[in-house]
Amino acid sequence: MAFASVAHAQTNINLGGIAVDTAAPIEVTSESLAIDQDTGTALFEGDVVIIQGDLRIAAQRVEVIYSADTSQIARLVATGDVTFVTAQEAAEAETADYDIAAGLLTLTGDVLLTQGASAISAQSMVVNVANGTATMQGRVRTVLQQGGN
Repeated sequence: MAFASVAHAQTNINLGGIAVDTAAPIEVTSESLAIDQDTGTALFEGDVVIIQGDLRIAAQRVEVIYSADTSQIARLVATGDVTFVTAQEAAEAETADYDIAAGLLTLTGDVLLTQGASAISAQSMVVNVANGTATMQGRVRTVLQQGGN
């Protein structure tokens, strides 16, 4: 038996399997790469895949923004068929903004999150990758599977 609810407010969810080691190396693959030394950015385009620990993000386009102070990657901004996968969750959205320093991943635009047989959709989701919590907002709809179904 399925339980469905529609909420207009905000829903908080726990993503226990989503904790990411933000100090882990970040691997990026793509069809092309353009680097702009003046702005401290790199633009990956075409079947982009980003891996950091158990976190996997895929998109058509990803802009990498480097910190001016440390020259380390500060943010990743993904657009176009964005998917986000961990061992226990999967999500899709129109855009994703991963602020590595803050440990926040913001997905926007027709966000769909699946956890096993359950699904949650909203217009935006902010994930704290350090502690595995998330907040979803904007016409939140949940489908929670009960029992053995």
